[in-house]
Amino acid sequence: MTPFARTDRSVLGRWWWTVDRWTLAALLALLGIGVVLIVSGSPGVSDTIGYDPFHFVRRHLVFAPLALIVLLTASLLRPREVRWVAVLLVAGTLLMLLAVLLFGTEAKGARRWISVAGFTLQPSEFIKPGMAIAAAWLFALFQKTGEWRYLAANIGLLGVTVLLVATQPDIGMTVVIVAVWLVQFFLAGLPIAATAALGSLGVAGLAFAYVTFDHVQSRIDRFLDPQAGDTYQIDKSIAAFESGGWFGVGPGNGALKSQLPDAHADFVLAVAGEEFGAVLCLVLVLLVALVVFRGLLRVAAARSLFVSVAAAGLLISFAIQAMINMASALELIPAKGMTLPFVSYGGSSMLAIAVSMGFLLALTRRRVGYEPEDTI
Repeated sequence: MTPFARTDRSVLGRWWWTVDRWTLAALLALLGIGVVLIVSGSPGVSDTIGYDPFHFVRRHLVFAPLALIVLLTASLLRPREVRWVAVLLVAGTLLMLLAVLLFGTEAKGARRWISVAGFTLQPSEFIKPGMAIAAAWLFALFQKTGEWRYLAANIGLLGVTVLLVATQPDIGMTVVIVAVWLVQFFLAGLPIAATAALGSLGVAGLAFAYVTFDHVQSRIDRFLDPQAGDTYQIDKSIAAFESGGWFGVGPGNGALKSQLPDAHADFVLAVAGEEFGAVLCLVLVLLVALVVFRGLLRVAAARSLFVSVAAAGLLISFAIQAMINMASALELIPAKGMTLPFVSYGGSSMLAIAVSMGFLLALTRRRVGYEPEDTI
């Protein structure tokens, strides 16, 4: 039983029969699992920092419905509307990134947040979907017209974005933005040699970050040699996975989660591992993989260079963020503060991912005929 007949030509009717419902279902599942894990994992964190036990739960239950509304609203857009919304998003976010450097709130040695109407906002989260769309548009225009000004504008946009984000400093976010842009550069049909050259510059940038930023050097050194510094949080994370085994100790029964300072955010996977076991962790991996796999199937069928490159960029950003979060919690890479999409606590991250996935659903909707806005 479906809510709309196939003959329904209303906006919602056309949306229902053209959107990828498997991807939508996977995203909703991630959102639902996130609510369960925040309810289970955040009270201990709240007690540790002096908040009431359900402080983070209440805030998460505010942002989760907002994210759902943003996701569904963005998925109704047409490709041309996605482009223009992304342009406005990039322009607004770049201004906010500049404001962060001038007036932002500093925490843990970084200035990444700005207070807006009583809420703390991290603008760098929103530059990711905006950049993926804007870069794809400029790549498509360059390929269509052969005018180098579009490529120059694209490189300039990347340079300004990297400068503003890296200055905060947020090296992890910078790496994600550059990696997505490089993959889009390659997918747009630009020379492999140029892609390799730019990739080499990216590697050089990582080396520069290692010798320039103490926190980057510390994280890498501790990963390579645990005796080089404090590894308390990652040790507790690994212990949580070991305690949970295959099926976990049961909802609310985890003891190690209360000893994890970021159990509700960067290490939410450890909460899943301790209380629900490796089974739930594998379910999360499969849900992320389903989103990426279904998205790539739709991308492969797209007839527009812009749609293909933009959707691929959104998928790559989503996949990289999920992999970094999971790999950090499992000590497969140096620890990096990055949320698990739709699962971790974090209003800015959740809303930004909702925008990103809403754009993805909009761009990958099946269309009858060859719409004018899809020609780029």
